[in-house]
Amino acid sequence: MTSVNQVVTDQDKAVDQKKVLNRLRRAQGQLSAVITAVEAGGSCKDVVTQLAAVSSALDRAGFTIVSSAMRDCIADPDNAESLTVEELEKLFLALA
Repeated sequence: MTSVNQVVTDQDKAVDQKKVLNRLRRAQGQLSAVITAVEAGGSCKDVVTQLAAVSSALDRAGFTIVSSAMRDCIADPDNAESLTVEELEKLFLALA
């Protein structure tokens, strides 16, 4: 039987996953635009601006993933899939 807390956690995970996928798809589209701009000889300003948008979208996806893992660890620290504080810190710093 699933507890109310688990249902909320599963819903939160689904929302986070949707956010991550949306950001990754946005980054994918932006990266395609960067490639097209470079192939077409686009201006440096346009290419760098679009590349910065790709980078930001990827960073936000990564931070969403790490924050979701932190919430999971706080909600259920005894879960075998939970990351240690050190592992979370390493992941967070990898994004910085």
